[in-house]
Amino acid sequence: MKAFALSAAALAFTVSSAFAQTKWDLPAAYAAGNFHTENLVQFASDVDRASGGKLKIVVHANASLFKAPEIKRAVQSGQAQIGEVLLVNFENESPIFGIDGIPFLATGYKDAFKLYQAQRPALEKKLSEQGMMLLYAVAWPPQGLYVKKEIGSVADMRKVKWRAYSPSTAKIADLIGAQPVTVQAAELSQAMATGVVEAYMSSGSTGYDTKTYEHIKYFYDTQAWLPKNAVFVNRKAFDALDKPTQDALLKAGAEAEKRGWKISEEKNDWYKKALTEKGMKILPPSPKLVADFRQVGGIMLEDWLKKGGADGKAVVDTFRK
Repeated sequence: MKAFALSAAALAFTVSSAFAQTKWDLPAAYAAGNFHTENLVQFASDVDRASGGKLKIVVHANASLFKAPEIKRAVQSGQAQIGEVLLVNFENESPIFGIDGIPFLATGYKDAFKLYQAQRPALEKKLSEQGMMLLYAVAWPPQGLYVKKEIGSVADMRKVKWRAYSPSTAKIADLIGAQPVTVQAAELSQAMATGVVEAYMSSGSTGYDTKTYEHIKYFYDTQAWLPKNAVFVNRKAFDALDKPTQDALLKAGAEAEKRGWKISEEKNDWYKKALTEKGMKILPPSPKLVADFRQVGGIMLEDWLKKGGADGKAVVDTFRK
């Protein structure tokens, strides 16, 4: 009887522990080997450990749970409790999501982080209005130009089939006379293989992950902008956690942000070296190409400020102080 009582008590404890555990799904759009995804996996592990196993976060990489454009809505509606998106993809919802996609506004890591600090209050406000909260954000390496031929100016890209993955990259296509084709990261390799995409702007990370070097041989290191991936949480899901678990989540998020920015900067040169080893030519942009893109950036910033209103102007003014 004593043994039975002990077994029953152990079973009751196990059941109680199981009920106390919370599981969250985290959809992400990028490959498992991408540094953003690896950072997410480390973040989930840190949350598990810091919460004493009370919160388990399962990372679903490579758009396997929701496609990239669906992730934000999934978190907002509670279909997923937490998610990661590329902010510039949602500029049509609010200009504040797209400020880090403006060419040559912030071109290096120092300026990109400064822009993030200026943007963050407005970003948190907008996500809060949508029933979510920002956990952390990490920049991609600086964006360069992948193209199938050597070029000296944007005029050389007229009528080129241009991958547009966000409103800002679609706008660039319009301004330079290219043909925009909407293709997300998970479909990019196939799009290049079938000739749907002939050029695009992105980081060395995307070029390496998608094996762009198998289809496109030139990368112009324009360092035009550093877009960010943001990780955010459904507010109701967060509020349902007890205080120690909330604190564990916030702490792990802060650590993931710091780690992610560091890794992004460290891997920037590594990606370019790896692309070179795969046969891609890494070239500096000509002065004319830089001047052309700066002109494009100026037009886009002016348009963005018109849409951004007083809040948008405040972000840019804070950044430029």
